[in-house]
Amino acid sequence: MVVSDLTARARIRDAAIDTFVREGFSAPLRAVADRARVSAGLVIHHFGSKAGLRAACDEQVLARSRGQAAEVLSGGQDTAAGGVGGLGDAIAQTLQSFAQGGPLLVYITRTLTEGGAVARSFLERLIVDTEASMRAAVTAGVVRPSLDEPARARYLVALSLGALTVDLVLHPPPDPADGGAIIAGYASRMMVPATEYATYGLFTDTTALDAVLAGRPGPDAPTPQEPTP
Repeated sequence: MVVSDLTARARIRDAAIDTFVREGFSAPLRAVADRARVSAGLVIHHFGSKAGLRAACDEQVLARSRGQAAEVLSGGQDTAAGGVGGLGDAIAQTLQSFAQGGPLLVYITRTLTEGGAVARSFLERLIVDTEASMRAAVTAGVVRPSLDEPARARYLVALSLGALTVDLVLHPPPDPADGGAIIAGYASRMMVPATEYATYGLFTDTTALDAVLAGRPGPDAPTPQEPTP
């Protein structure tokens, strides 16, 4: 959707996301209003307060992230049917989707580093979305099932966002809104080891997992199984 087609509320929200990505959450409402080319009074009219604007931005970022996860999953389903060619297409689509969402990733990392109740709420909703995506991927035959799906979702969110946050600290982007450059740099450094780890894992047998599960309290501890190669 082109900018001129957006409603005033949506235009202000998207301008706020861009402003928060570039300047951080301490950016004043005046900066958001200037970027959206509206008055500060109109921002307050639509959102009530800066907190209300921030909540709308969080919701939009989560919705976009959810949509990207769905695109990646659909690419994985095509891969299962299409073999190596399908895999290449899926990876290309995934990188393109992430590149378009690069500023969203910066927004998410800013949320994490800010901490507090807002960050915790944002993370919890992201974890719920991740678990739903993983369950759908398992059903589609793209991902192996987990002994504990909710725990895996939490771990994946911590692993992926932690890695991205560290990478952005080590390699700060000249332009935080340049999603293509952010993802291109991150992918060049991380794509091979991340994909290798996701595909093959780390250990050659279940010895470590057996030991962890043996010490896990409760009668409902799952029984480890050898993954299918």
